[in-house]
Amino acid sequence: MSDLFDVGRWKPAPFLPERESRDGALIFVVAVLCFLACLTAMGVIAANRAASGWTGQLTGEATVIIRPRGGETPDAAAARAAEALSGVPGVAEARALEPAKAYDLIRPWLGDVSDLEDLPVPRLVAVTLDPRHPADGKRLAAALRADGVDATVDDHSIWIKDIRRAGGLVRWLGGGVFLIIAAAAGAVVAFATRAGLAAREDVVEVLHMAGAEDGFIARLFQLRFARVAGVAGAAGAVAAAIVAGGLRIAGGGGGLTPALPLAWGDILAVIPCPLIAALVAAAAARFTAMKLIRAMA
Repeated sequence: MSDLFDVGRWKPAPFLPERESRDGALIFVVAVLCFLACLTAMGVIAANRAASGWTGQLTGEATVIIRPRGGETPDAAAARAAEALSGVPGVAEARALEPAKAYDLIRPWLGDVSDLEDLPVPRLVAVTLDPRHPADGKRLAAALRADGVDATVDDHSIWIKDIRRAGGLVRWLGGGVFLIIAAAAGAVVAFATRAGLAAREDVVEVLHMAGAEDGFIARLFQLRFARVAGVAGAAGAVAAAIVAGGLRIAGGGGGLTPALPLAWGDILAVIPCPLIAALVAAAAARFTAMKLIRAMA
């Protein structure tokens, strides 16, 4: 019995072998869960970058729809609006778009219409805002009213709110999926711990009679399953990195789709996976082992 305790504090005792026949199935399940968690993390990072890019573009621009008054021509009204907006604080540039560009914006909605020039197509003024102190829609509208221009200002605030809301939803969903995966991995480890203790119930009783503390016995399972989960987490992380790299290469360097750009740096998100897997497994194994060992006492 003295030989049983002749080990280092953090080295598993002989009654708990370093490898078992069931380890292969455990490693496979945890590796698959870690693979899915890594893909989820990279997807959330890519989606967050896309949302930030779209928000930045929309925040730096505004569109003004011009409606000519009286005998004023649409082009003259657009030129006058651009001149009025150019002097507004927070506006870097204001330019009236050519009629052809306005037609190009409308054509996808109306279809192939040959006589678009005969339609009352409003003129557009594209406004580039100062990135440091951008002017808001109210200031632009006030400047247009002061110059007697009948116009509608679209500062893209509605789109920006929708994009930010969608980005927040993606982050919450990603966090929820990650927590579910972590819980599933913990449940698998808890089941394996329960099975390991049930198979060694007699030995645990002998250890108790020899004076071994519950924490010492639980630590053996904690360290063993943390090591197994760390190996499985590394395997899942490598597989996820390979898949992500393949998607980026297949997408021509831009990721899966242009709307969801995947950067090479996003693959670094898999690095913490083995450590997280080991920590989850250690916590699940210790909690389960302590509960069952105390029940055996």
